[in-house]
Formats: sequence, structure tokens, C-alpha cells
Amino acid sequence: MLNFILIAVAVILVTIGLVKLVDKFIPTKFKPFLNIALWLLIAFLGYQTYMSIYEPIQFNKLKNKRYAVVIESLKDIRDAQLAHKQVTGSFANDFDKLVKFIDTAEYTITQRRDSSIIDVDLTKRYGVDTFKDILIVDTLGTVSVKDSLFKNSDRYKTMMNVPVGEEGAKFKLQSGLIQQNSLNIPVFEVSVKKSVILSDQNKDLISQENQVVSVDGVNGDALKVGSMDEVKTNGNWPKTYGENE
Repeated sequence: MLNFILIAVAVILVTIGLVKLVDKFIPTKFKPFLNIALWLLIAFLGYQTYMSIYEPIQFNKLKNKRYAVVIESLKDIRDAQLAHKQVTGSFANDFDKLVKFIDTAEYTITQRRDSSIIDVDLTKRYGVDTFKDILIVDTLGTVSVKDSLFKNSDRYKTMMNVPVGEEGAKFKLQSGLIQQNSLNIPVFEVSVKKSVILSDQNKDLISQENQVVSVDGVNGDALKVGSMDEVKTNGNWPKTYGENE
């Protein structure tokens, strides 16, 4: 973009120089037409130079606003998936199951407390009462997953929809198992392409955004949370957009 600005400024200066040359050397009867054409060219190049600066600034403002909205949806989906794993031991593999789970599932509320009992073997061995420590888990009741995560809101019913950008777009949801230390560990990933979020914007600016590699930006061509390749549930956005864990 900087190269384009420098070239445009150089062309404008050259064009202004041509206007002066026209005024000095071109016959009077041709001057009005040439001057008008050259000044129109100067105006056009000036406008293009202005837009090359203004448009990326507006693009970044809009991008940041839309990313923030999408990230809130990704957080909701992650919370729902973590609840699903806590209750069922695995992550949901489609949104219908996840929504149904939130509507019907309950957390079990437990209380852990330390206690002690007689160790029968040691008591027999030593002839005196010998105790051992144990952990007792008491079940106190249950609480609705829906009430715990979303209270009075029903936004979870539409959390599969990308809230900005391309109309009708949905988040991509995946889940499965990966092996780590000879164990099969549940993983999930939810993602949406930047091109979907910014579908109505300048394609060149979207292409540049897809190639971002920065500690202050969202690297890669998508916003996502979780991973199908490693055990993690954090998002790929920087903390300037809010907590990603």
C-alpha cells in the first residue's frame, strides 16, 4: 500500500508539472481541454491515494467490531462443550446434540470431606485401633446446565449461527479423540473463516488479513476455539479481544 501511495503522489506531481508545461507551450485553443483532463486526472489520483489510506483504517475498525461479536459466540460454544464433556465425558459432534444437551442436562453438585476409619488389617496386626484417612464425596443435589451457563437467555439455541458477515453462515464444529501418552483424549474445534465474517468487504484487504502473523492480530484465515490436533480449549485471538482461555 505504501508503494502505491508513493507512486500516486509521484504521478500527481508529474501531472501538475504537465499542467504547467501545457500552460506554457501548448497553443491557447487546446489548453482548456488538456487542462481539464489533467486536473481530472489529478483529482482521480488524489481520491485513490486518499482511499488507499482511509479504506484500510475503516476495514480494521469494522473487522475488530465483528471479531469481538464472533468471539463472544465462540466463548458460548466452548462453555457448552466443556459442560458436555464434564457431564458425558466427551464433546458433542453437532450443534443439535449440544443444544438438546443444554436444554436437558444437569450438573451433579457434590461436596468432598476428609474422614477416617479403622484400618482393619493394621488393627489386627498391632492389636490396637489404627485409623486411615479417607475422602468422602457427598451428593448434595443437581443444577440445570442451562441455568448455570445461560441463566434466562436462550442465545444458546442460535449459537451455531455466525452473528455477522455472510448471511446464513454457520460455525464449523468438529470433535473426536487424539492419542496422548497412550490415552485417547477428547478434543473439539469450532471455527469460521475470516472471509465469511468479512464477506462484504474489499477482497484484497481480506486476503491481506488472511496472511496476518502478529501477536496483536488473529493469525491465520479463521477465528477458532479448541483444536483437533492438540489438547487445548483456548481461542486463537489475542487478549486485546478478551480472554481466550
